[in-house]
Amino acid sequence: MLIVVMGVSGSGKTSVGQLLAEELNLPFFDADDFHPASNREKMAKGIPLNDEDRWPWLQILADLLLVQEKGKGAVLACSALKESYRSFMGQSVLSSINWVLLEGSKDLIMQRMQERTGHFMPPSLLDSQFQTLERPDYAFHISIEKSLKKIVEEIIIQMNATIQNSIGLIGLGVMGGNLALNFRDKGVKIAVYNRQTPTEVDVAKKFEAKHQVAGFDDLPAFVASLASPRKILLMVNAGKPVDDVLSHLLPLLQRGDVIMDGGNSYYNDTTERSKALEAQGILYLGVGVSGGEEGARKGPAIMPGGSKDAYALMAPFFDLVAAKDSNNKPCSAYIGPDGAGHFVKMVHNGIEYAEMQILAETYAVMRNLMDLAPQKIAEILDQWKHEGEGSFLLEITRDIMLKKEGEDLLLDKIVDAAEQKGTGSWTIKASLELGIPINTIADAVTARVLSSMKPYRVKANAQYASVLNKEKKHEITTATLKSAFKAARLINHITGFEMIKYASDEFNWGLNLGDIARVWTNGCIIRSVLMEQLSTLLTTESQLLLAPQVVKELTETQASLAMVAAQSLQNGLAVPVYTSALNYFLSCITANSAANLIQAQRDYFGAHRYKRVDQDQNLYFHTQWV
Repeated sequence: MLIVVMGVSGSGKTSVGQLLAEELNLPFFDADDFHPASNREKMAKGIPLNDEDRWPWLQILADLLLVQEKGKGAVLACSALKESYRSFMGQSVLSSINWVLLEGSKDLIMQRMQERTGHFMPPSLLDSQFQTLERPDYAFHISIEKSLKKIVEEIIIQMNATIQNSIGLIGLGVMGGNLALNFRDKGVKIAVYNRQTPTEVDVAKKFEAKHQVAGFDDLPAFVASLASPRKILLMVNAGKPVDDVLSHLLPLLQRGDVIMDGGNSYYNDTTERSKALEAQGILYLGVGVSGGEEGARKGPAIMPGGSKDAYALMAPFFDLVAAKDSNNKPCSAYIGPDGAGHFVKMVHNGIEYAEMQILAETYAVMRNLMDLAPQKIAEILDQWKHEGEGSFLLEITRDIMLKKEGEDLLLDKIVDAAEQKGTGSWTIKASLELGIPINTIADAVTARVLSSMKPYRVKANAQYASVLNKEKKHEITTATLKSAFKAARLINHITGFEMIKYASDEFNWGLNLGDIARVWTNGCIIRSVLMEQLSTLLTTESQLLLAPQVVKELTETQASLAMVAAQSLQNGLAVPVYTSALNYFLSCITANSAANLIQAQRDYFGAHRYKRVDQDQNLYFHTQWV
């Protein structure tokens, strides 16, 4: 509990604060004790302090509150006359500060100032104190025309009745519920709300009863329980549900309140919402959250984008609940303006799609072409992990290879029709809008779509059985497959970061690729040893494909990638992402491609014109071909 007893000089802040701290068993601090000597001398001479004098002092107080928050709290007596001072003092702490404003007439306070002795603040400065005072509506307003004991009793009564929550969370699905518990476990006072529907009855109240978190099924009551400025995290489905919640929420908010969309919204939607809410004085963040159920509960990777002012208010909370990287730094960072946070989360999911497909294709090569048993596949994946290819997805794939139901492998009982939630297709859509190739991600999404066409594939299989039922002939070894696996994964990551870089340049976002990769080193689904390596590499290299380390790696592994792709196809085994990774790589390193023929064709049938290699590259030419 952090309490600041505020008011003009002579209002009794020190006396009230000392007794209040004693009653609540909290340490007490007097802000006047932290003034530098120069400030004391200035005030003793009857010269009012200016903001330049106060900022170093306020920084000391802000640091003090941050330290005391890590204990059981404190009571601080401080004038805190301006809103800017109060905002500055509270910007680093996670708990909501309880502000207590002591109020009285100027005559009464002047009388008290004249009666006290040995204080450096002379009565002559009282007028400047009242002129500077900006009364906060959110404070507990306490009249000083009572006994000291009665004043402290009234403060405690008001605080017990209205102690407010630091963060509100809307939507108690898997991610929302686990994030709420993550906040709770880190000591953040949180309130939760869930809508009432025929299939969702008293969800928040049941959550409250089970987890000791303030639960609300009434939206106005939920908003009223939050400390100002209100900070509300939406964990609802993308699209219309977000707009529906906003339409009901906005009439209940005030200027300066913060709304965060923690779902997988499309980045352009986030940009539009951010601008619309900014016009109403509401701060907005599009927050990418990755890590699934376990990440939300124990520490996700967090990618906030949008209002910098909103991020400044939320950064301490995000840092507290996020996963930690190898240097114990939070896997959370301000990504950029507008919809940058959701854009980066979208690309993260695209990389994830392709990473999963690469592992699926690797499994298919091992089991269907190399004829390896699941137990052996698990052993190989475990070996790869210890040889520098470790990742969260590789580890769970190894575990899946070992999971049995009775005597049977559970995997063999799962229908081979992969589903998706849309972020993969959004990545493709964005890549087309930006004009940036993302071969591996696009083919991974297409592979899922094809997998969902199970009845069609079964019929086609019967018609073309002769194409597939041939003797398997290949020269693929475990070492070759591992080398191809490394190449495909590296190329997949290159395409993702190239897309982020291109968007950053296109939208003037100023994204930090190295920091984004660092955020992805823990908590998120695509965390891996490779990501840790890239997070370091991207601090000095902006184009991964051209980095010397990457050139060396792909020069050594591309032949294995080509061999695995070619021999898989020759044996009737589809490996779309292995193949697209190779095609992307070869296309990138081809200086003179066959695209000149395409330009000739376009000019032939549509007079679209072309450039010449032997002429100024700003000039266009047209030919009458026949």
